[in-house]
Amino acid sequence: MQRFYSYNQYMREKFGCKMYKLSLSISNTCPNRDGTKGAGGCIFCSEGGSGDFAAAYCKSITEQIEDAKKLVSRKNRGGKYIAYFQSFTSTYIAPQKLRDALNEVLKDKDICAVSIATRADCLGDEILAVLSEFSYKIPITVEMGLQTIHDKTARLINRCCDLNEYEASLEKLKALGIEVVYHIIAGLPFETEEEFLETVRYVGKSGADGIKIQLLHILKGTELEKMFNRGEFKVFSKEEYFTLVAKALEILPPDMVIHRLTGDGAKKILIAPLWSADKKDVLNSLNRYLEENDILQGKKISDAL
Repeated sequence: MQRFYSYNQYMREKFGCKMYKLSLSISNTCPNRDGTKGAGGCIFCSEGGSGDFAAAYCKSITEQIEDAKKLVSRKNRGGKYIAYFQSFTSTYIAPQKLRDALNEVLKDKDICAVSIATRADCLGDEILAVLSEFSYKIPITVEMGLQTIHDKTARLINRCCDLNEYEASLEKLKALGIEVVYHIIAGLPFETEEEFLETVRYVGKSGADGIKIQLLHILKGTELEKMFNRGEFKVFSKEEYFTLVAKALEILPPDMVIHRLTGDGAKKILIAPLWSADKKDVLNSLNRYLEENDILQGKKISDAL
């Protein structure tokens, strides 16, 4: 039984080559930063709105694409690209602005797909209409930052979005034929291992097409950093995280696409866990752990990159 269906494998099957994400910016805020739903944003989110690797918001989409291509040019050997609208809430904009951005993306023949990071409460009818319109021109995936299914944790992290909003948005997106990925975080303050695995089980049964499992990072300038410095919670050791990832993989259905199994915070603002800064070492170590414990049945964790 195949228990690990990597994003890399999925995209190779779909497009026949390696795909590289170009991190772009289309929004510079979200509804729980500007006072619409809340203030301050999620407690783990940096000033860059979780888009610390994204291109500069002040530039046009075309300019951002060129800048982003340069960053991966040494790795790209005949591969194609995914336009990844990563920063803040990428559908928290005027529908016409989203339409204009997607039209710019379509001009680049090396871009074969679009991935849009957003919130479940920022997918109104007009935005959905734009996504539906362009889904006939280029494959679109919507990534929703679920993080957890537990209300107490959602309140703590200042998510300001209810679980029923995720379910409603998932249903609407799937009805339009748009793929959906749920982003969850392992190691959120005061969550138990079983509570995290309950979130994993929920995603596995939700009807979503894929999952991103993110190691909690403590980033400079966040509310989470203040809590960490006060000693209110601890971060995972490398071994603890590997054990949890293995358990999550055992739970997920074999046809769910695994988009991420770790993540790396920008080194210049990373407070903890510092072991996560060396992504290559983390992935190699995680691969060894999963192989030794017969989790991947011969597959390589590097396939998930």
